[in-house]
Amino acid sequence: MRKTAVVTGASSGIGAATARRLAAEGFDVVLAARRKDRLEELAAEIEAADPAGRRGGAAVVVLDVTSQESVDAFAEAVRQCHVLVNNAGGAFGLDPVVSADADDWRRMYDTNVLGLMRTTKALLPKLIASGAGHIVNITSLAGHAVYEGGAGYTAAKHAAAAVNDTLRLELYDRPVRVTEVAPGMVATEEFALVRFKGDADKAAKTYEGVAEPLVADDVADCVAWAVTRPAHVNIDRIDVKPRAQAAAHKVHRV
Repeated sequence: MRKTAVVTGASSGIGAATARRLAAEGFDVVLAARRKDRLEELAAEIEAADPAGRRGGAAVVVLDVTSQESVDAFAEAVRQCHVLVNNAGGAFGLDPVVSADADDWRRMYDTNVLGLMRTTKALLPKLIASGAGHIVNITSLAGHAVYEGGAGYTAAKHAAAAVNDTLRLELYDRPVRVTEVAPGMVATEEFALVRFKGDADKAAKTYEGVAEPLVADDVADCVAWAVTRPAHVNIDRIDVKPRAQAAAHKVHRV
């Protein structure tokens, strides 16, 4: 029987890339996000890439990590779970604290922190029952550094990193590994656009002059490597940045 990997936020970007890669590694993947149409397109793509069924298949479950009702229905729909990739999250706004939007901060905490808690709590019994479970939390370099205008997002990601490390302590005697993947600058089609509330010009400036930012497949590669280590090997944390990014706040631009 093939192992099952659940990926939240799978409708685009890092989540979609991770689902593709884990299917290629032989996992049956459960694609979870709010946009069912995007998930169905991705599931069809994954299935079409392997018509003989030698690699993993794909199933679709609609999920809003900010809704406990949605999470409960999602957990009921997932029959088994060996790997949970908590990828759902996002940044909203880039305002200094003095002009911060409380609703943006609330959304970031609800998605990046409470959403991680809800999905992990819901699937933890199945991860334990698998005998070799693995939780992978996609955080950010923002979970380990700060920058001007980013207080809301960095606070949420610092909290997510703290949850990750706490989980490892709490599960030390259970057959569940816990890994954090903390990406730096990743150029995806939606992250910056969502952060700047649809302002394409502002979104484009995020990557302006950076010759080679990371792409979603680079992060998916890290996830795949971590979850395919032998069951007794735990990769605590992977920080991954483009070569042009020396630190969260220091990026070479041409």
